[in-house]
Amino acid sequence: MDSNKKSGKIMKLSYHRFVVKLGTNLLTGGSNQLDQKVMSNLVSQIAGLQKQGAEIVVVSSGAITAGRYKLGLTKTIRGIPFKQVLASVGQSRLMHTYEEMFGKYSINVAQALLTKADIADRAGYLNARNTLLALMDLGVVCIVNENDVVSIDEIKESKFGDNDNLSAMVANLIDADILMMLTDIGGLYNSDPKRNPNAKLIPVVNKIDASIKRLGKSTKNAKGTGGMITKIEAAKLATDSGVRVVIADGRERDIIIRLAKGEHIGTHFTSTGNRMESRRRWMLSGLCTKGKLTIDSGATLALKKHKRSLLAAGIKDTEGRFGRGDIVEIYDTEGTQIGCGIVNYSAADIAIIKGAQSSKIKSLLNTDYGPEVVHRNNLALLKREAPIANR
Repeated sequence: MDSNKKSGKIMKLSYHRFVVKLGTNLLTGGSNQLDQKVMSNLVSQIAGLQKQGAEIVVVSSGAITAGRYKLGLTKTIRGIPFKQVLASVGQSRLMHTYEEMFGKYSINVAQALLTKADIADRAGYLNARNTLLALMDLGVVCIVNENDVVSIDEIKESKFGDNDNLSAMVANLIDADILMMLTDIGGLYNSDPKRNPNAKLIPVVNKIDASIKRLGKSTKNAKGTGGMITKIEAAKLATDSGVRVVIADGRERDIIIRLAKGEHIGTHFTSTGNRMESRRRWMLSGLCTKGKLTIDSGATLALKKHKRSLLAAGIKDTEGRFGRGDIVEIYDTEGTQIGCGIVNYSAADIAIIKGAQSSKIKSLLNTDYGPEVVHRNNLALLKREAPIANR
């Protein structure tokens, strides 16, 4: 245990607000059930931080494994409905374990089960955000998990898909300073360390590009739904929102405490975006985008440098089926995403007016919602990424 915790000294923390994501492989210790010793150690560290004034939300996997063990099932049965049953059974077991462990430190816990549908609309996003912020104000540690107990029809559109992406969304929701994704691997390596003993850890990633994603695809996950590639995808979402991300081995001694104090362990993904106001974070979350616009170089310059609105004349192409008031992703002709925006015209209308001058819109459509396809007040631009640098 950390010496500062033993002595009761105030720790100097490098961050104030944390999201700690605990993966299945970590929580089970490679077994077919929750590892009480591992969980107790992690809870002890989180409790220590909270007692020092830190604000913490935990995104926890492990419900399906807990459900499988509770039902005495040893055979792997595949399929979404069966996983929903296991999650339903295991979620109560998981929460009971957390409640008992945090109770030893006189810390109350709460449960939040989320789906994309819960926060895809603006009101749902703000409700979830306000609830999580209020829980932290009350000193309650909220345990977040995905709500797997939904119908098969809903699950395709409503699921985050894994708790890595969910943890990034939660970090986005609460303006976290850092997202710790703790697993049973030391971070991102230049090859799979479980297959290659000479694999080297990449300590810092400043830009998540195609080469980084390829490295993620080469590392698999034994029990969890994700893997390194989903962690990288989650890191992209979080860093674009101004959140620092670290992937590290949760079995390291006092890992949470040491990371909170600024020690460099695992792979750190530096934030590429600044702290955006809530509305823009919601737009860039990707939860509710309905389509895509590709714009020319002139429009790209107008948006990024001159902070202007997007006009029909600068639009090269449109994809997807969306209506007026929906959110679309905006890309340049090189295939790089610039940002997102709320459109004033439907996909069908934009297909007609793309490339046209604003003065021609009324004659082309027999209606006119204004010269801007996306007004600058309804734009959320991604910050320009810095070059990669390892240290």
